[in-house]
Amino acid sequence: MSTEANEPTAAPPADGAAAKESTGGGAFWKLTLGSVGVVYGDIGTSPLYAFREAVTAAAAGGAITRSVVLGVLSMILWSLIVVVALKYIVILLRADNNGEGGTLSLTALAFRALGRRTPLVLMLGIVGAAMFYGSSFITPALSVMSAIEGLKVATPAFDPYLVPLTVVILVALFAVQSRGTGKVSAFFGPITVVWFVVIAIAGGVHIFDDPSVFAAINPLYAISFLAGNGILGLVTLGAVFLVVTGSEALYADLGHFGRKPIQAAWFFLVLPALLINYFGQGALVLTNPAAIDEPFYRLVPESMLLPMVALATAATVIASQAVITGAYSLTRQAIQLGLLPRFEIRHTSEAHYGQIYMPRVNTILLIGVLLLVGLFRTSSALASAYVLAVAATGLMASLLGFIVIWKLWQWRLWTAALLMLPFIIVDLVFLAATMMKLAEGAWVPVLFGILMILLVMTWRRGAGILTNKTRRTEVPLDTLLRSLEKKPPHIVPGTAVFLTSDPEYAPTALLHNLKHNKVLHEHNVVLTIVTADTPRVPSEERVTISPVSEHFSTVALRFGFAEQPNIPRALAVARKHGWNFDIMSTSFFLSRRTLKPSPQSGMPLWQDRLFILLARTANDATDYFQIPTGRVVEVGTQVTV
Repeated sequence: MSTEANEPTAAPPADGAAAKESTGGGAFWKLTLGSVGVVYGDIGTSPLYAFREAVTAAAAGGAITRSVVLGVLSMILWSLIVVVALKYIVILLRADNNGEGGTLSLTALAFRALGRRTPLVLMLGIVGAAMFYGSSFITPALSVMSAIEGLKVATPAFDPYLVPLTVVILVALFAVQSRGTGKVSAFFGPITVVWFVVIAIAGGVHIFDDPSVFAAINPLYAISFLAGNGILGLVTLGAVFLVVTGSEALYADLGHFGRKPIQAAWFFLVLPALLINYFGQGALVLTNPAAIDEPFYRLVPESMLLPMVALATAATVIASQAVITGAYSLTRQAIQLGLLPRFEIRHTSEAHYGQIYMPRVNTILLIGVLLLVGLFRTSSALASAYVLAVAATGLMASLLGFIVIWKLWQWRLWTAALLMLPFIIVDLVFLAATMMKLAEGAWVPVLFGILMILLVMTWRRGAGILTNKTRRTEVPLDTLLRSLEKKPPHIVPGTAVFLTSDPEYAPTALLHNLKHNKVLHEHNVVLTIVTADTPRVPSEERVTISPVSEHFSTVALRFGFAEQPNIPRALAVARKHGWNFDIMSTSFFLSRRTLKPSPQSGMPLWQDRLFILLARTANDATDYFQIPTGRVVEVGTQVTV
């Protein structure tokens, strides 16, 4: 296993990092259309189940009264406005890290704002990311199953086939991920636009069944329902939170489409369509309370039921895309920030760097999703399992956003608190409400989140122990150079590049080369990879060269946390600094470490073994850093951890 990158350091914003923001009109609307398909798929399919679950919870098995329906509608309306429109669309999308969004991107931005890594901020980021992963397993299962269940409205004969059909659709969805986000969104975008138009029409037709639903615009209906129903009001609020699930995914997918296309899609299409549909369901249930069994599908005539089920199925497949692409982005950021081992990353677009595919993450998500379908088997059961992880992720984003606004945007403490404290309070209330669902299935994403936190903490702790153990056997570079001056070895032509995480110490591969081969290259480079707290680093800031002696130089290559390091390409930039880099006369020396558990490692034996397993799953350093295999010399060492 080769050396890991250094801890991220602060860096100025990368020029052109969010090039998508400056695209022309045609490209802008193309990205807007793509964002409808990928970013808003999740939140756009919430009408399938959210209103039903919220009213059912509010009625608590009793009669569905006008106060119940108006109270639920009012909570839905203001949840969409406060949590999604104000917090995410207006505020957090502006807290982008040079074009990248998501919990870990916001964490890196908070590091830069504070000027250092702090354990508290790191833990906020890890918890937020872990809970996002937890919700990523549930979204595809819940979305697709809720659409397929519409077949029961047509005829109960479909009931035995709902779960198998859901499994087939999910397997097909994950199978097409390797084709890339761009190609997928180009196909999905138009379908999702049709979906939003159709649900708006379906809801609009029924709104005037009972125009009194417009009274729910008044937030007093939401407040009075919550205040007058005690625990029941809190349980209902937890169900209402289903309408904002997917909001974190739209922030995580910021790097795929850019801020302005996402904002335009929300205000011009998504929000109006959602509100019209929810209010249409409310009017329908006010006139026919029995319709609460499937209020969404009861909006359409019987003759249009099967076409609506087909469209809903397509829309929910698309909904799953939001969290899948968000999980890819989040995982890549975690790798670059040193929170996870290196996984294979495939770039699927030459035009947009953020569009990637990660085979291992795709496989893990598919396995988890299929397990959930088999475990819960209904959308109502899955809905109970969903909300807690999303609420926890939203709270972490609010806390990190407060730090960024206060420290990086340089707002006064009280003004930053005045802006973000209401959102933090709302998130806390939602989190408390969703805790009521813990026994009903919300423990599942929490379990996934805990496992994710365990993996991250094990990787970080093990990497730290490994670094400390390796350091004990290493020699300071200046000490080695003085020794070589007194007793110079045989000099051979060419350039040798030695990768290390700390340029102050001689790389292990260099020491082994001197010990076993007893030669020194004419030019020797001690190379360090530095991960910045920005998503991308400009080419002019990529390389720093420092001559150390006649035969030695230290080189630092800076990459953003959203970039995949390409060492040969970065070293070609070094020509501008006077280094005549020639890949054909350069050898790259890497240390491949075989890890063995040790009783004195500082970690329990089970955690030792888990760290070693994670290290073995890491992508090969030669592939990850994109070094030509014919120019690599690997030196094997055995280390106990």
